[in-house]
Amino acid sequence: MKRLAMFFIGGVVFGIGLAVSGMTRPEVVLSFLTFDDLGLLLVMGTALAVALPVFQLFSKPFFGGDPEPFSAALNLRTVSGSVLFGVGWGVSGVCPGAAIASVGTGNWPVLVAVAAMFVGAFVQGKLMDRGSAATESTTSDPSGDPSYPRNAVRGGAPG
Repeated sequence: MKRLAMFFIGGVVFGIGLAVSGMTRPEVVLSFLTFDDLGLLLVMGTALAVALPVFQLFSKPFFGGDPEPFSAALNLRTVSGSVLFGVGWGVSGVCPGAAIASVGTGNWPVLVAVAAMFVGAFVQGKLMDRGSAATESTTSDPSGDPSYPRNAVRGGAPG
């Protein structure tokens, strides 16, 4: 329960920061992306200046345990997803985290963008599931390792 409360408080502080900085207003973000207003560069620089020492100070996870290793393959799906995210952000001026905070400030039209994000995530998940099933049925590891197709699809190393 304490962990959930800490995540909630962190989310509220993040949302307040987005609202105060103007990142919840798509027109402000779009003016930043077209280099008309570089005020958000100051916001990002300030966030980096605050976050970097905190991450250095707390090298272990805040709630205990060991950090989980992360590896991701640079492949067509990663690059195409990044491009799609960037184009969507550039066209709409809406970023997922800022969109949720924007709804919290009463910017109801952003709900259309939030709904589109959920639909996009759902469709992507269905496509990945279908792609994983097709790959698993056609890909086999000569050694007979049953985890081979799953790891090969996800980009991790077999085993």
